[in-house]
Amino acid sequence: MRHLAWRQRVLAPLLAACAGLAGAQQPAATGASAQAHEQRIVFPASVSQGALVLGKVPVGSTVRYAGRELRPTPYGTVVFGVGRDEKGPLALQVRRPDGGTDAVSIAVTPRDWPLERVDGVPPRTVNPPPEIVRRIEREQALVVAARQRDDDRGDFAQPFQWPVRGRISGRFGNARVYNGQPGAGHSGMDIAAPAGTPVKAPAAGVVTFAAPDLYLTGGTLLIDHGHGVSSNFLHLSRIDVKLGDRVQQGQTVAAVGATGRATGPHLHWGMNWFDVRIDPLLVLERAAGNAPVGASSP
Repeated sequence: MRHLAWRQRVLAPLLAACAGLAGAQQPAATGASAQAHEQRIVFPASVSQGALVLGKVPVGSTVRYAGRELRPTPYGTVVFGVGRDEKGPLALQVRRPDGGTDAVSIAVTPRDWPLERVDGVPPRTVNPPPEIVRRIEREQALVVAARQRDDDRGDFAQPFQWPVRGRISGRFGNARVYNGQPGAGHSGMDIAAPAGTPVKAPAAGVVTFAAPDLYLTGGTLLIDHGHGVSSNFLHLSRIDVKLGDRVQQGQTVAAVGATGRATGPHLHWGMNWFDVRIDPLLVLERAAGNAPVGASSP
C-alpha cells in the first residue's frame, strides 16, 4: 500500500507531464498556430528523485542545467537526470533561437529510502585489503570515463523494455547494509533470475564498456543511449557483445550471473545521466504510461 501511494503521488503528475510532452510532438495546425506550437517550452512541473526528465524546447534553442549545456535533438527534445538526493527546485535556462531567454523551475518530489540488509557477501568485497582497493579504484575510473560519452544519438527517447523479467530483489536508492556494515545507497535495480538467463538491451545504443571480471561488479557491460544516458549491467556470467558494437533494442547482449560482489544470480541494471544515477524502474513506468518525447528522433 505504501508503494502504491508513492506511485500515485509521484508518478501521476510525472506521467501527465510526459503525456503533454509527447503531445508536443504531434502534427499541429498550419499558420500562426503551428508557429506558436513549435515555440513552446514544455517541462514537467515536478519530478521525482532519481527520474530521467524529458523536455521540449523550440528547435535551435540552447539549454543550461546544473552547469552543463544540454544539446536538444533535431526535434527539440532535451533530457537530463535527477539525483537520488536532489532537493530541488531544479533551475534551467532556455535561450531561444531569436535570443530570448526563459527560466524554468521544476519541483522535486522526495522519496523514502528503506534500509536493505544484504548478508552472506564475501568479506573481501566489503572490507578489501589495500591492494584490492587500488584495483577497485582503477576499474571504477574506467567505468566513470565511459559514462562521460555525449553522442547525438536519440536512442534514449524510445520506450525502454525490461532486460530480463523477474522479481525485483533490490530497489534503486535504498540504503544498504552489507554483512552488518553500512554502505552507500543502491545504485540500480536488482532483478532475480536464474544464471544464464539472456540479458536483452532495454533500448538501442552503443557498447562503451565490456569487462568480464571487475572485482566488485564482476562481468560488467555499459550501453550508451545518447545524450549522456547509459545503462549498466553487472554480475554477468557472459558478455555477448564487444566495445563499439551497435546494439538494437531486444538484442541479447549478455547472460545473468553472480560474479563480483553477489550472493546469488541476479541482474543489476543501473542507469546514468553522465555521473547522475537514475532509477530504471521510473524509466520503465514512464514508457508504460505514454510514448516518450522524440521517439522518432535519430
